[in-house]
Amino acid sequence: MDLIAWTDSKIMILLIINLIFLVVGTFMDMTPAVLIITPIFLPVVLQLGMNPIHFGIMMVLNLSIGLCTPPVGSVLFVGCGAAKIKITSVIRSLIPLFAVMIIALILVTYLPDITMFLPRLFGY
Repeated sequence: MDLIAWTDSKIMILLIINLIFLVVGTFMDMTPAVLIITPIFLPVVLQLGMNPIHFGIMMVLNLSIGLCTPPVGSVLFVGCGAAKIKITSVIRSLIPLFAVMIIALILVTYLPDITMFLPRLFGY
């Protein structure tokens, strides 16, 4: 089923895409996720009139947040392993940082001028 057939709202479609990316990012490494999901969602966002550069930045930010979150959270495991501390002792203190990352994701998703400033400056 086509994602655009579910709703006419660009905001809702981007919210659905963000939620899917966040879930996929928690369970999958970034490179395979980009290779698998990009061909699925790129035609949808192009149909919405979204710039592919903006979509790529949004996708990478989403998947990066997923790398830091449990249950898989490979970056979280590496960081805790290097510091020689347990993940359970770190999770509670990371909740405010996760909130800030989600706020940044919302800003990047719904305010394309933030992400497109430099590409437009260089002529893209």
